[in-house]
Parts: sequence; C-alpha cells; structure tokens
Amino acid sequence: MKYAASLALALSLSPLVAGAQEDRGLSLMERGAQLFMEGILKEMEPAIDGFEGLAEQMGPALKNFAAEMGPKLTELLEQVDDWSAYRAPEILPNGDIIIRRKPDHPMVPPETPTEPAPQIEL
Repeated sequence: MKYAASLALALSLSPLVAGAQEDRGLSLMERGAQLFMEGILKEMEPAIDGFEGLAEQMGPALKNFAAEMGPKLTELLEQVDDWSAYRAPEILPNGDIIIRRKPDHPMVPPETPTEPAPQIEL
C-alpha cells in the first residue's frame, strides 16, 4: 500500500515538474525533486510488476470468494448500524470468529414494539 501511494504521488507530481521545465530553467531544488521522483519510479518498477502477477494469480480466487461470501457479508452489514462500536474480529482456538463490542460504546436497547402484544385469555 505504501508503494502504491508513493507511485501515485510520483505520477501526480511528474506533470508539474515537466511543465515547470518547459516554462523556464529548473532551479536546483526543482531539479533535485525531479531526480528524486525519477529514482522512486525506477525503484518501484519491480514491485509494480510483481503486483500485476499477483493480481493475475489471485483474480479467480477473489471472484470465487465474492460469489460465496458476498450475500452473507451483505446480510451482516445490514444488521450492524455502527462498526466503530466494535473491536477487530478475533479467531478463537476452536476456529470461532467473534466481534466484541468496545467497552466505551454502550449497548443500544432493542426497539420496543409500538403495539402491545395480544393478551391471551386463560
């Protein structure tokens, strides 16, 4: 992720540096920044190539995961109103996954029905 952010920053600044070079001669600071960005791009090239290969390998597995888990994740997202009230999921030794509520978030009481329950005569 850090590499992708660095690459995006470098690519977004490249036109600015190129445009400045065309308008006038570059100062030492501008030339240094340009050389720095070129160096970052050269260093990032092998990592970017590796990401492309990884994406090709993981593509089918991710599609399968989305097809199987998508409906259940959608159902879970509909049931939880505020995800910031929960800690990160934990995997227990027996394989169960639990999501604990943070202690500083109080429990929300369940909604009470607007109509009283029907009374049964005994």
